[in-house]
Amino acid sequence: QVQLVESGGGLVQPGGSLRLSCAASGFPFSTSVMSWYRQGPGGERVLVASITAIGGSTYYLDSVKGRFTISRDNAKKTVDLQMNNLKPEDTAVYYCNATLGYIRGVRYDYWGQGTQVTVSS
Repeated sequence: QVQLVESGGGLVQPGGSLRLSCAASGFPFSTSVMSWYRQGPGGERVLVASITAIGGSTYYLDSVKGRFTISRDNAKKTVDLQMNNLKPEDTAVYYCNATLGYIRGVRYDYWGQGTQVTVSS
C-alpha cells in the first residue's frame, strides 16, 4: 500500500522557519522524483521544489529560491523541505508528491494528504 505522510506544518510568524517531512512507503522511493507542491486559498496547486532520484538535482519555484531547501534520504525513504524566512504568501497546504515516471505521456505519481502551513503574526 502506497503511503506518503507529511508532517511538520503549523503556524509560524513571518521570518520564522519550519521543516516539512514526508515519509514514504509502498513504492520504489529511491528511483522516484520527489517534490513538494503547495495550494493557497482559492489557488491552484503549484510546484515548489523537487529533487531527482539520482544525483540530487533540484528545482525551486523562483519565489522560494534561497529560502527553501529540499533534501531526501533514500535509506529512510523521506523527503524534507526546510523553509526559512517564511512570508505570509507562503501560507498554503503543502503536498508531498512522488513521481515514478511517464509511460506514453501518462504520469504515474502519488500524493500525500497535505499539511497546512500558516505564516502570520
